[in-house]
Amino acid sequence: MARRRRAGAMGTSIFPCLFAILLTRCSPAGCAGGGDSASHSTASTTDKPILLDNIPDAEAFISGAEVAVIGFFQDAQSPGAEQFRRAAGQVAEVPFGLSSSAAVLSHYGAAENTVVLFRTVDNDRRDLDMSSGEVDAKKLIRFVRMNELRLVTEYNPVTAVGVMQSSLILNLLLITDKMSPKHPERMRKFRAAAELYKGKILFILLDSNLQSNERVLSYFQLKKSHLPALAIFHTPDDEHEVVAVDDISIERVQDFCNSFLQRMSKKEDKSEEKPPNEEL
Repeated sequence: MARRRRAGAMGTSIFPCLFAILLTRCSPAGCAGGGDSASHSTASTTDKPILLDNIPDAEAFISGAEVAVIGFFQDAQSPGAEQFRRAAGQVAEVPFGLSSSAAVLSHYGAAENTVVLFRTVDNDRRDLDMSSGEVDAKKLIRFVRMNELRLVTEYNPVTAVGVMQSSLILNLLLITDKMSPKHPERMRKFRAAAELYKGKILFILLDSNLQSNERVLSYFQLKKSHLPALAIFHTPDDEHEVVAVDDISIERVQDFCNSFLQRMSKKEDKSEEKPPNEEL
């Protein structure tokens, strides 16, 4: 089963629609990073982030992870820096670094008392101003969860924000059941394929086993018997294609992506060939 849908066929763009669907179940503010974990966690607040005193250390720190967070604080003992440390101790899977070096701040064009999230999947960053004193550890964790796009990002009410704001305009969605015994192998191959399109296509996982995602399947006119399925789309004009696959392989994902990329390239070429309208 394969379906193509031209731009504007749905009347609305995909991600705002999916985002609205998810919001009917849970809002980003209420679903971020486990709710009140920042205020009630028993994690040690003495766990300090890695100190980054020079540019080479900062560059190595950022390049060594899919998502990395650096707090730029002139005063490493300020209230904002303390909230940063609290957050760092509660998000174990994301590396946190702290720098008070003027050279490092200048190199990254960061303002003082700013937290910056760097991600390699789309070579982008997100900045959070901590100077007002209104951002506590809980809000900082929410900021990280909303923006931590990875090589393969699982779509949910929190990551939806980062997905919608990504600079990548091509997105590939794997719709599958995470409870399936085949899921680990599917993800291994999907992730391997994502490596080939890093910086070009945002790879997204959507768990069909979740009740909150049933309306998403309906949106793509998919039934669970069709799964696993791939959906690729071009966000500026909502041009997309959906295909059910027997199983996931690197080659199958490549063929699907390359076919869509070629079609979009031909569409752009035809658009450029059209002569401009001349007014008489």
